[in-house]
Amino acid sequence: MGGINPELLENFVAKLGLFAPFFYIILYIIATILLLPSTPLNVSGGLIFGFWWGLLWTAIAAVIAAMVSFAYSRFLGRKWVKKRFGIHLQRLDKEIKKGGMSYIFAIRLLPLIPYGIVNFGAGLTCVKKKDYLLGTIFGTIPGILPFVMMGAGISAMSKGDMLMITLSLGLTGLLVGAATYYQKISN
Repeated sequence: MGGINPELLENFVAKLGLFAPFFYIILYIIATILLLPSTPLNVSGGLIFGFWWGLLWTAIAAVIAAMVSFAYSRFLGRKWVKKRFGIHLQRLDKEIKKGGMSYIFAIRLLPLIPYGIVNFGAGLTCVKKKDYLLGTIFGTIPGILPFVMMGAGISAMSKGDMLMITLSLGLTGLLVGAATYYQKISN
């Protein structure tokens, strides 16, 4: 995924017209299931669709991909993991039960943990589907925001506008700090 040329992807998706968002969402879901990095797709969302539409389509794609991966992992993996790692999983489940939505929310804000791994990993825990969905929605949007903004800023840079790129980099640092602080105060 890191080897995809965003300009080639932008040109290809632009040719799809009204089907472009649908194609983008399917591509995002497949990439997430294959545990490919989501950052290039988040940046591409801003580059292809602009900031607001990019944020909308990327958020929809990310949440759907997260739910598909979570369901797959929960359905196929939880029993197997519980059999093999019962005592360790019990400790993790105990922590997750205290604040499942808070954990998912905080993890989503950290751009350091691969999105797909969080999806599959959460499916192996006892986190409630509702908590997972809400934590994913509320954590994904601010988590993808700087990257979509960066993608939109790439095209703005060609016109000499550095504001979008500067804001996206500042926002990334702010989110990492906020997620770290949030995790500390919630424990």
